[in-house]
Amino acid sequence: MLHFAQVQKEATTSETQLRLLARQESDENTWALIEEAEVISPAAIDGLSNGLLVLVELSYKEDSPTPQVLSIKDATDWVLNLVRTYLASGITVEFLQQERVRVEEGLQTLTLEKLEISRRLLEVEARREEIQELEAKLQQQMEEIQQQKEDIQKLEDKLQQQMKDLDKGEEDEGKEG
Repeated sequence: MLHFAQVQKEATTSETQLRLLARQESDENTWALIEEAEVISPAAIDGLSNGLLVLVELSYKEDSPTPQVLSIKDATDWVLNLVRTYLASGITVEFLQQERVRVEEGLQTLTLEKLEISRRLLEVEARREEIQELEAKLQQQMEEIQQQKEDIQKLEDKLQQQMKDLDKGEEDEGKEG
């Protein structure tokens, strides 16, 4: 696990130690501060200047109380890259927090809009079904009206035929009489 640390020389024994300040999380871009800085005294780190900031890769083993140093390198370039990337461009912690809040608010707004769209979609679907039912009823009524028109036409035709027959019968009676 990668750690950000500071080299310390013990005043009384001149032993070189590492004061662990932060550790990299599983996400490579996320670091967690170590609140109460842990001090370890690994072997094979002599020759480093007191106060030097380093990146140290540590391996923790269950059977050993002290982690094993896998690699150690000067953190100057890493820190300068952070300064160049974030601080020189005006990206501050406050700015990042404001952006996070803005993004979260945006996500909430999008969620509310999605819910509203879903509600409206359900309304439109219900209205579409209602319109289809009304169309079906209207079609049925139009068919019934058409049938009634045909029935009326038949009755009119029949009535006209009966009137013709009556007129013809009266004419025949008038000729006989």
